[in-house]
Amino acid sequence: MGSDQDFVFGPDTDLQIKEKTEIREPKMYRVIIHNDHYTTMEFVIEILEKIFHKPAQEASQIMFDVHRRGSGNCGVYSLDIARTKVSQVHTLARQHDFPLRCSYEEA
Repeated sequence: MGSDQDFVFGPDTDLQIKEKTEIREPKMYRVIIHNDHYTTMEFVIEILEKIFHKPAQEASQIMFDVHRRGSGNCGVYSLDIARTKVSQVHTLARQHDFPLRCSYEEA
């Protein structure tokens, strides 16, 4: 029979099929902030500190990556958390009238 199933005999039935399940780590996603010509450096640092819980020095370094390279890595998270953080960035940016973009990709 198939390698994914073992057959087990029980007292109430002649035959029961017991399936084996494999437990895997969830896929992880990298959250990225993208540069634009309107969002202030101070606001990007504020986002990194408030939403991504980065210390001031690390937030400044990521902000400089965004400014110089066009994007900066904010962290690696499970899919639900990555989606939530991207949504939080977009919401806070819109509240402050900034066009800041944030995205996620599989790590």
